Amino acid sequence: MIDEVAARFPYWATAVLIVVGLYGMIGKRSLVKQVIGLSIFQSAIILFFVSGSLLEGATLPILYSVHGVAEHVDPDDYVNPLPHVLMLTAIVVGVAITGVALSFLVSIYREFGTLDEREMLDEMRK
Repeated sequence: MIDEVAARFPYWATAVLIVVGLYGMIGKRSLVKQVIGLSIFQSAIILFFVSGSLLEGATLPILYSVHGVAEHVDPDDYVNPLPHVLMLTAIVVGVAITGVALSFLVSIYREFGTLDEREMLDEMRK
């Protein structure tokens, strides 16, 4: 039982991070906490894709040829690099989204004097 849970630890960690991130985005009133929840949620998705693309006993997809002749290649012996490359792009996009969201929060705070969602909605209704 313990071995099965330990073998799937990245998936359990992903599930916990998704729940924490969703709670931060949905359950909190502060916009800063919602942005932090969004960042945690993005990290959980990245962890899920990277951990799902790993293969036990696989190696890097670098092929060497001897005297210009390539050997027979079995694709199951190599890790697929595409998910890792896509997640690098997702990390860059996530950092950009977080930066833009934080700059919006500065503007919102200057306009309303608060980052509480309900207080801002009450002030907008007036």
